[in-house]
This record gives sequence, C-alpha cells and structure tokens, in this order.
Amino acid sequence: MSKIAVIGSGSWGTAFSFMLGRNKHNVCLWSYFKEESEELARCRENKQYLPGVLLPECISFTPDMEECVCGAGLVVIATPSHTVRQTAKNLAPYIKSGQVIVCISKGFDEESLLRLSQVISSEIPHAAVASMSGPSHAEEVGRCLPTTNVVAHPDLKVAQYIQDLIMAPEFRIYTSDDIIGVELGGSLKNIIALCAGISDGLGYGDNTKAALMTRGLAEIIRLGRAMGGRLETFAGLAGVGDLIVTCTSMHSRNRRAGILIGQGKTAEQAQKEVKMVVEGVKTTKAAYKLSQKYDIDMPITHQAYNILFENKNPLQAVNELMCRSKKEEIETISFA
Repeated sequence: MSKIAVIGSGSWGTAFSFMLGRNKHNVCLWSYFKEESEELARCRENKQYLPGVLLPECISFTPDMEECVCGAGLVVIATPSHTVRQTAKNLAPYIKSGQVIVCISKGFDEESLLRLSQVISSEIPHAAVASMSGPSHAEEVGRCLPTTNVVAHPDLKVAQYIQDLIMAPEFRIYTSDDIIGVELGGSLKNIIALCAGISDGLGYGDNTKAALMTRGLAEIIRLGRAMGGRLETFAGLAGVGDLIVTCTSMHSRNRRAGILIGQGKTAEQAQKEVKMVVEGVKTTKAAYKLSQKYDIDMPITHQAYNILFENKNPLQAVNELMCRSKKEEIETISFA
C-alpha cells in the first residue's frame, strides 16, 4: 500500500491517520513537538486529543517534516488554520513537482482572507492541492463509525486519485470539482455551530436551533456563491452535512464553546475551557470581512462577530435578529 504523510497530530490528524492505518497504508504522522511525537510512538495513543484510540503499528511518528513526506504518495495537511501558511512554507522544499496534497483543515488565512488551499498553493505552487470536508468528528472516526466526506479539486482526476487512495468501508468519499464550495461550506458552518451553542447556552429550544441552522445556511450560500461556489455543493456533505453534525453534536468544539458563551463566559474564557482550537472564532472574523468585501447580507454572522469581538450581550443580539425588517425568504437565500 501507499505511504501517506499526515502533517498535524491534533484530534483530526490522529483520527485520520488511524483510519488510514486500519486500511493498511503506511502512515507517517508529523508532530510539531518532538516530545509529543515520542509519546505517540511510545504509547500508540494520543492521550490529549484522541484518548482511547489505539494507533496501528503501520503508523510511524516523527517531528522531522522531510522524513515524513519522503516517498509519500499523498500528503495530508491537518494543522489549525492559523498555522497552515507556515506549515506549507516549511513543507515546500520537500514537495516534488505534481505531488498531491489534500487539506483537511477548515478555515481561512486571517490576514489575506484566502481559502486554505489557496494559501498552500501560494507557498507550494508546484503541488496539486485538494480539499476535503464533510461530517467527520474525530471521536467517531476513531471508533470506526461510518461517515462520508467529499474531496475536491478543479481537476476531477486529482480528486479521484485521493478517493481511490483513502476510501474505506467506514469512510466513504465522494468527489467534486468545486473546491471553492467545499472549502467555504466546511469553514463557514463553524460560525453557525458557535451560534447554535450560544442558543443552547441561553436555554433556547429545538425550534430556535432549526431556524438558526436554516438561516445560517442561507448566509453560507449567499457568501459562497458570491465567491464562486456552486449551490449544489452547499446542499451536500460539505454544506448541509457538516452543518448538521457541527450544530447538533457535543463532539463539536465550536458548539461547546458557544454553549459557554451563552452561559456568560467570554470568547477567550470559552476557548480556554474547551482546550482545543475553536476555528469558528477566527472564521467569524474572516467571514465578517468577506461579507463587507462582497457586499453580502449576513446578519447572523455580523451578530456573532459583535458577540465575540465587541462584547455584545447575546440576548441583545438575538433580539436584534428577531426584530429586523420583514423579508421574503426565497429572496434572502438568492437561488437565482
């Protein structure tokens, strides 16, 4: 089987490595910290981010990036969004021309507002960079529970290459050439998941959450289409699929952080308590700026920005959302 390099040993990178290892690939998992890599090799378990999941013997561990990617048929980037640019910059000297990279991280580059595949391509222009997204909590992938994702690249042959390499009985992969839509759906849903958590923290019910998810999807569609994504992508795994699981599951760190904010914690306090990267916070800031750049109406996103970065009371934000001027639903989603 192929050697696959996984760059990033957080919960998702570890779970992805586990899934690949179960399917008999030779996997090399890179960690930023030498001590973490040594502990993974010794314990064969990521006790901090994915406890209870025993990692197969076909997975090796290293803090050496060159060693990790040498001879790899596929390179997987699974680092937090704010580290992707530096990670790609460090990777660039070891990537061969035409080598396939798939980014399974979700978010934006905070300064440039570029999608992560764009960030990687700008640092490694000689690689073929794809993106993968969909409903895939690491905790459930680590338990071998069935899920499906979509992998996207403008050249479907690249997406199909990745599909053939990583598809497994418990991890079904679909392909798409709409990399813009796949990345935006997977990133923007984290904003709505934060808001769903805030709703839970405020004590609201199922009706509120259903309305929030539906109107949140409308915002994702409006911005996504303005940036070049296709409507059908947002109706698929990277859109509706990922939105449902992230807004409803306690595995979602974005929802958990939102619950704490709804209960009165600051965004900073909530992130510290979750003890993992809460991508929805940085994504909210990026989406707020993108909505202004593209002149897109995103009232939920704007209120989330006000709560996270302007210390707005969540109850006041909800009241302002509910009391806006009357609108026709279909026009606010903009299917035309």
